[in-house]
Amino acid sequence: MTGSDKQILYAFLNAAEDSLDGHRKARPAAEFRDDPAPGSPSCPETGRFASLGEVERAVMGCSACPLAAARTLTVPGEGPQDSRNARVLVVGEGPGADEDASGRPFVGKAGQLLDRMLGAIGLSRQENCYITNVVKCRPPDNREPQPEEASACRPFLEAQIGLLRPTLILALGRTASQSLLSTSEGITSLRGTWREYRGIPVLPTYHPSALLRNEGLKRPAWEDLKEFRARLDSLAGV
Repeated sequence: MTGSDKQILYAFLNAAEDSLDGHRKARPAAEFRDDPAPGSPSCPETGRFASLGEVERAVMGCSACPLAAARTLTVPGEGPQDSRNARVLVVGEGPGADEDASGRPFVGKAGQLLDRMLGAIGLSRQENCYITNVVKCRPPDNREPQPEEASACRPFLEAQIGLLRPTLILALGRTASQSLLSTSEGITSLRGTWREYRGIPVLPTYHPSALLRNEGLKRPAWEDLKEFRARLDSLAGV
């Protein structure tokens, strides 16, 4: 559909609403773009976003769920913006207090541990790894995101995956793993087993915050990371 067609439809719907209400409402001006052609940078697999920067700006203006009302800053994600460099996507649950204050993902104690974990297998957010979360605003008291909150943020995560086209995805914890894989399996059975998201291999593992609470999880998490690195190396030429 062309932008002009959308403008006509918008005006028609506004007129219909005004007729039903019996008075004309003041509305902000709206701009509409032509639908992208197949294969263009904004084609359906990436939604309406042509770049990660566009996704980040849309996240900053989002008010689609109640989390927006209490946030300090949105936390879209962090890492290389070029899909040729960001070979790995790391997906967590949601921002905590430190992330809400800084606008950056994984910067608290769990984030510092994550950086060390990734560094141990040759990955970093500065060079080859993009880090984001299922939800981009902090849930109150760091609770788990509600299904409707995760659903509201889903287009942003899907756009990030579509734009980055990562070689592999590392899912941190139960919430991220279940959301990505559309499963109800627990993290104990999911971790260390390869799954797929739209053809992209996904390896669930424990969330760094779980490792901080339970030292006994560090060894299996390290085994997961070594398996992740080995799979990445095996796909180096792909």
